[in-house]
Amino acid sequence: MDAATEAWKHWRDERVVSARALYGPLSLTGTHWLDEPARDGWALPGRWTVDRAAGKVSLTAARHDGVSVDDVPLCATVRLCPDDCPDCPNVLRITHGGRRLQLIVREDRYAVRVFDPSAPARTAFAGIDAYPYDPDWARPATFVPFPADRTVTVSHSDGHRRPVQLAGTLTFGRESAIYRLDVQRTVQGGLSVSVGDPSRDAEPCGFRVVDIPEPDRTGRTVLDFNRAQLPPSAFAEHYLCPLPTVGNALPFPVPAGERAILKARGLVLR
Repeated sequence: MDAATEAWKHWRDERVVSARALYGPLSLTGTHWLDEPARDGWALPGRWTVDRAAGKVSLTAARHDGVSVDDVPLCATVRLCPDDCPDCPNVLRITHGGRRLQLIVREDRYAVRVFDPSAPARTAFAGIDAYPYDPDWARPATFVPFPADRTVTVSHSDGHRRPVQLAGTLTFGRESAIYRLDVQRTVQGGLSVSVGDPSRDAEPCGFRVVDIPEPDRTGRTVLDFNRAQLPPSAFAEHYLCPLPTVGNALPFPVPAGERAILKARGLVLR
């Protein structure tokens, strides 16, 4: 087995481990917007108050609410930052009866995600189906950055349109044709491409995401479709994944990368 195939197999193993983690994507059971009434019959414990001016949320709980902060029962009020806030390096860990509660913010709207290790999707998980490794689908590519990141509005997996950051374009060739894709800036500062192709048209999750290795000084990198991964919204419907931009729908099928989530008795149709 060559080094590229070995590295791909290691990546596949890491993807499975990450998916089945206690509070991984399969355990997400709800995204509760704090400016909307509860809809699924399970109310958040305690009282959550949004302070938009400060960019924080206050959580007030009594001991009988069963909320813990960093494993210490809460009987007071704490101020919380969203988990991905760059100005809050020490994000508090909120738990309730074995569940983890994660504060997020999207366009000045705050929500609490609930991760439950006993979620049916997690307990039934049996792996991620993928195409065999094919070195021909690791395509040389060139990244051309924009002078400054561009904000565009795209549809997300929940049907709403929200802004995303585009960092530049990625060009690659296949069968004498050149294709250009929009490149997104990830929350962590890296680069990724959300892409659709005809092989995904009949699938509940009609696109995949490819992380792009850091380009060299001339912009050279690799678009490795073998590492095309199902987005978080394929694991739980409560994620808010941005869909590919209009130009990121390829005209040819891509039989490489992840295909579907496996459960104990077949495929999870997402």
